[in-house]
Amino acid sequence: MALADTNTSTAEGKHRLRRSLKARHLTMIAVGGSIGTGLFVASGATIAQAGPGGALLSYALIGLMVYFLMTSLGELAAYMPVSGSFSTYGANYVEPGFGFALGWNYWYNWAVTVAVDLVAAQLVMQYWFPETPLGLPDWIWSALFLAFIFFLNFLSVKGFGEAEFWFALIKVVTVIIFIALGVLMIFGILKGGNNAGWSNWTIGDAPFAGGFSAMIGVAMIVGFSFQGTELIGIAAGESADPGKNIPRAVRQVFWRILLFYIFAILIVSVLVPYTDPSLLRNNETDVSVSPFTLVFQHAGLLSAAAVMNAVILTSVLSAGNSGMYASTRMLYALAAEGKAPRIFAKLSAGGVPRNALIATTVVAGLCFLTSRFGNQQVYLWLLNTSGMTGFIAWLGIAVSHYRFRRGYMAQGRSLSDLPYRSGFFPLGPIFAFVLCLIITLGQNYQAFLEDKIDWAGVAATYVGIPLFLAIWFGYKIVKRTRFVRYSEMEFPEQAEREKA
Repeated sequence: MALADTNTSTAEGKHRLRRSLKARHLTMIAVGGSIGTGLFVASGATIAQAGPGGALLSYALIGLMVYFLMTSLGELAAYMPVSGSFSTYGANYVEPGFGFALGWNYWYNWAVTVAVDLVAAQLVMQYWFPETPLGLPDWIWSALFLAFIFFLNFLSVKGFGEAEFWFALIKVVTVIIFIALGVLMIFGILKGGNNAGWSNWTIGDAPFAGGFSAMIGVAMIVGFSFQGTELIGIAAGESADPGKNIPRAVRQVFWRILLFYIFAILIVSVLVPYTDPSLLRNNETDVSVSPFTLVFQHAGLLSAAAVMNAVILTSVLSAGNSGMYASTRMLYALAAEGKAPRIFAKLSAGGVPRNALIATTVVAGLCFLTSRFGNQQVYLWLLNTSGMTGFIAWLGIAVSHYRFRRGYMAQGRSLSDLPYRSGFFPLGPIFAFVLCLIITLGQNYQAFLEDKIDWAGVAATYVGIPLFLAIWFGYKIVKRTRFVRYSEMEFPEQAEREKA
């Protein structure tokens, strides 16, 4: 199968995607993509459910898995920097129908996620504005933020990159300040509250609470928190000097994950007991129960809730901005490869796939309107499918990298010719695949252990899997495709990859 030229021009052959994203943009996209309400708010719930040791172990294992995935994606993206990313790799090195299904599921994943972020932004704004100005309906905030994100992506890729850089920087600075204050509180330099101390690791059932089922449940929450790091693969198609900048961003991801998640969870678990009632209130929109807010308040920062509300708002906007970019580029790539209507492959003079952007915006808008005006069950199904497809994308990365490397070596090619080489092959992709599969299939295994199986819960949880398989095998049957043999894989030379 020939390399899919997802940077091909419009039907008129005039415009191309612009490689405008610099190294600092890629680094912040990778780091910022994994920092959001999952860390700022939901991290407290993971500690409450699994205990300090269980939460820390879950974050460490998922963090290691994500790092392996990033090295796998880094090798693929540095070698073949295309906006189609997972879809293109899956089609070229696994099976065309597999790549087709990965692409559509990833587009859907982020289109729905944008809607979720818009609803979250509305709830965050209610902290400052319990009643909207001029008596307007509550969803006006969602509409305003949707317009803001749309125009950031409409103008140019550089506008997206700059906005995401500053959004991510705010989150990074917040975490660094939190860790610094936490260390000072642990060593007694600052007041850390009446219940602060290492004894929090021995109270009750600590350090591990809830058993294996709690670990599985926490792992799913943690996995959702990390989703977004793979955006670097989508951004590779518009990266300046991807052979140099992508490996640099990948190398920095591990240390960011270690700093932002492992250290943050460790500090929270020492300063706030896992039995604290506030942590048990698992509400991702209530900043007053954020473990970050609790620690800041213990340090005497009375305006901590207001500060964290502002930070969470930037996190939500950042996630929405990234989601709009990712889903738009995936739809564009699918159209450029003939897997979606060609109208979505048309580019503006500035290299922006505006038709794909408009289509994604419409879907995102419809989803959040559905959540506002009823059909809550339908919306929950959308959310569950969205979350599941994130894990399916990770599984796709692991499989694609494994087969890419096997095929590359089977054809007698030199690994030294790769712009970036993952040092963990084959352990890295195998470990990531197995752990992802366990978490994906085990997220609601309790439903099967009851006297009467909760089929509604099972369907809501696992609906993404049959949907993905239906798309995959539907394409496979219609197009009569088959798995790509190692000997048939095509590995374009550098000049052809740079042209694409």
